[in-house]
Amino acid sequence: MNPYLDDDLVSLADHARRYATDRVAPGFQERDNTRVLDRRLMREMGEMGFIAPELPEEYGGQGLGVLAAGVIHEEIARADLSISYINLLASLNGQILSQHGEPEIVQPWLTRLTRGEALLAIALTEPRGGSDAANLRLRIERDGDTYILNGEKTSISAADQADAAVVFGRTGSVESAAHGVTALLVPMDLPGVTRNRFDCHGQRAIGRGSIFFENVRVPVSHRLGDENKGFVQVMQGFDYSRALIGLQVLAVARVALEETWAYVAERQAFGKPLSAFQGVSHPLADYDTQVEAARLLCLQALWLKDKDLPHSAEAAMCKWWAPKLAYDVVHQCLLMHGHGGYDRGVMEQRLRDVLGFQIGDGTAQIMKTIIARTRAGRGAVPA
Repeated sequence: MNPYLDDDLVSLADHARRYATDRVAPGFQERDNTRVLDRRLMREMGEMGFIAPELPEEYGGQGLGVLAAGVIHEEIARADLSISYINLLASLNGQILSQHGEPEIVQPWLTRLTRGEALLAIALTEPRGGSDAANLRLRIERDGDTYILNGEKTSISAADQADAAVVFGRTGSVESAAHGVTALLVPMDLPGVTRNRFDCHGQRAIGRGSIFFENVRVPVSHRLGDENKGFVQVMQGFDYSRALIGLQVLAVARVALEETWAYVAERQAFGKPLSAFQGVSHPLADYDTQVEAARLLCLQALWLKDKDLPHSAEAAMCKWWAPKLAYDVVHQCLLMHGHGGYDRGVMEQRLRDVLGFQIGDGTAQIMKTIIARTRAGRGAVPA
């Protein structure tokens, strides 16, 4: 019995798991090798209502709570973490567009997004700063009814595959920090936009890369939130994505544990199953306990958001704890499989995939600072 999941959500999760098992899991390793995101799967997920179901119906969603998006998200991630990026980016960008965009501009994009016909990136990080997210150098200058963009974004998920991006840039002075940042919805086919792709350790189907802007003209109507307030207003949506990331990586840890428990119960050594040895079973029991607790924390954060209650600290807890825990769990499971786990295969790929979340979307140190400021007050934990 899970206190956050009612019968409808459990049924939704079962439905998503059947789809993910049948359609997503079989191509898991092939997509890692080819580094190609399967757009056919994305459209299928859209047709089944698996992409951003929390969005209002007028934007192509189903008006469900964010817990519904969460249970779908973790089932897709069980099968392929890279494919589950479709869900993550859609939920984060969908919330930003629906809450801060001009309806006539964002509605067509949101409809394509929920149908699985468009992929949107979030373009925040720059070469000069990752954790110092407000220290932006990409310039956004007003010219009548358009903005002109010049600069670079880097380490952007789906950089070379996205159809559009939510781009953060500086409209105010450098000294104004977070209060001089504006966010825009930028189609990636505009003149002056170029992109590349990195050779990353994991998450290779979704990929990461840089986006370059050279005198890119974007209509003022594509602004998200108020001018100079994009960072303060739009960044609030990251609490939601942090809880989703927790479920995403823990789903990988959970399936790794399930497979490893089955393996050690079957594999024999010294006339006994490996699970008979406490050196094998106790570490798995320890990690199983922690994964269950971390998952409840992630579901709690989404439950709080559904209730329109504060959840910044809980979301930050999800973001720093779950990726580290998931990596440790998959690492242990790989070791339990011996040389078979170390060989290039499913367990090895999972280890590479979850590692990146200890870096991207907010490091553990930043998340702990958020928690400290929430508990002690921002004035007691200055920058």
